[in-house]
Amino acid sequence: MKTRIQRSRGFKGEIRIPADKSISHRAAIIGSLASGMTEIKNFSSAADCLATLNCLQMIGVEVKKNKENEVSLIGKSLFGYREPENTLDAQNSGTTARLLLGLLSGQSFFSVINGDSSLQTRPMKRVVDPLRKMGARIEGRNDAYHLPLAIKGQSLKRIKFKLPLPSAQLKSAVILAGLLSEGETEINEPVPSRDHTERMLDYLGAEIKKDKKVIRVQGKNKFKAKKIIVSGDFSSACFFVAAALLAEDSEIIIPDIGINPTRIGFLKAAERMGGNIKVHEKKERCNEPLATLSVSSSDLKGIKIKPEEIPVLIDEIPLIALLATQANGVTEVHGASELRVKESDRIRAIVVNFRRMGVDLEEKEDGFIIEGPQRLKGASVESFGDHRIAMTMAIAGLVADGETEIKDFDCFGISFPDFYSLLGRWQKDG
Repeated sequence: MKTRIQRSRGFKGEIRIPADKSISHRAAIIGSLASGMTEIKNFSSAADCLATLNCLQMIGVEVKKNKENEVSLIGKSLFGYREPENTLDAQNSGTTARLLLGLLSGQSFFSVINGDSSLQTRPMKRVVDPLRKMGARIEGRNDAYHLPLAIKGQSLKRIKFKLPLPSAQLKSAVILAGLLSEGETEINEPVPSRDHTERMLDYLGAEIKKDKKVIRVQGKNKFKAKKIIVSGDFSSACFFVAAALLAEDSEIIIPDIGINPTRIGFLKAAERMGGNIKVHEKKERCNEPLATLSVSSSDLKGIKIKPEEIPVLIDEIPLIALLATQANGVTEVHGASELRVKESDRIRAIVVNFRRMGVDLEEKEDGFIIEGPQRLKGASVESFGDHRIAMTMAIAGLVADGETEIKDFDCFGISFPDFYSLLGRWQKDG
């Protein structure tokens, strides 16, 4: 699917952002480990999250979609799953594949996880290695570096593990395996990454504790299901935050958005750039903080993004690049080499697409340097099959001269199925 985006003036009003994808994944997977029925309200309809539900059903979890964006499932009390009859298809979802590796490693059966051609290129051995140290038997191509992976469930043992890189998916896989292990698993996290797994387990009463940089998980202790209400997805909201900052005469309100401290690096970076963003009506629900965001058009300035900031804004780096093209001065991003192994090589995708739109920028192995402001020109750009690149280029099209055409745009549905309709409303009112 191709789409064409025209330059637009600002948008005024309220934008409702769909459910958080990261929390939805964890609500389903952790809920399936609990005892009793987990009711999840405002569950994400993203393709990635539906892949998680489908995989859970294949290992015996009873899942019901009660009505729009409401899901209930019957928990398996840690070890009540069954062997799947077919390969578990994680589709494009790294979260599904990596978290299920942790869950399946401690079960008493054989299973295979696979994904689409993009997911098959993404690194899995970083998760496989600590799970093997816990006693898991996992085999696959290139010594289990890539999907598909075969898992022969085993009785797992506790581990003391220092995370070699800030990765919430790696951390969560080890935490889930720790729930199924003998004794206490200890995880040292030198650089914090998103902590939705820890927060949800604590909310449900699992024995998990965090003391500074050390997470401790007690194995084989059951916990009970509760109702979970998922907040609005901060990463999805960021696309419209960026649009409101850049487009003339903008003033928008985004209610009920998660503001987990491990997720809002983009917000802090945009504020440092001079963005007019207000965070108000703060509250907490299901152990997750949320608030209302108010955003208006802004004159931005260039900043430096340091490597230690990257883990809490990794998904929003393409949007940082877009803001940088319109900011006064130099913006530098370093320490983001992980972007090379996402759904696409996002650093290369950023450089290729913005150069097509007339931007002069310098590509680095771990980031980029952009001096702005530079006038964006409508052009034919590509998504590279990557949902975040597709949506970033759509927002770029809102502030570019002329018309921007985006190839393979429909991949946005992987994480944000409502994006196109919300964008259409913006275009209509602009």
